Amino acid sequence: MRRLALLLPLVSLLGLAVACGQVQGEPSGADGIGARTGAPSAPASESSSPSESTTQPPAAADPCGLLSPAERSTAGLTSPGEPKSIGGAQACDYTETGSHGVTITLDETSGLDELRTGENESAEELRIGTHDALRVADAEADDGTCAVLLAAGESASVHVDVSNTNFTGTAEACTRADTVAELIEPKLPGGLS
Repeated sequence: MRRLALLLPLVSLLGLAVACGQVQGEPSGADGIGARTGAPSAPASESSSPSESTTQPPAAADPCGLLSPAERSTAGLTSPGEPKSIGGAQACDYTETGSHGVTITLDETSGLDELRTGENESAEELRIGTHDALRVADAEADDGTCAVLLAAGESASVHVDVSNTNFTGTAEACTRADTVAELIEPKLPGGLS
């Protein structure tokens, strides 16, 4: 848990964020990550040039719109998420009472390079679809938390944080985080070809 707390305070505060985060207002509708499931992740002019799309941040979008009802079911989530603002970033919390919580956060200020420093250097590097990613978990602590951080441009990322309510089962939390990351990845800007 210490590694997660150093990497991303959102991970260690996930339980608190689920229980008492501030409700975010309506999304601004700016281009970036599709506010509706199936919406294009970027205008056609941006997606035609890989170098341009990798520099576009996710912009103010609706993180709760990244999972359709069918995708939520695939990820073991039975109800729509609740929009939140966590540390100034837009997020969506999904709470499965007595089981687990999932938070999807749009970080428009930190790309993977910024997140890959210090304690984060030990994070596992992944490729999910066309996006670079990091998986952060402490298997030894087995504290039931796991985070997958997806690149969404050079200076932006999308974080999928999972926390089991019994604070055990890190492997299970990582399986769930991987599943959610795989479901939202095609909707994110900044993928590599």
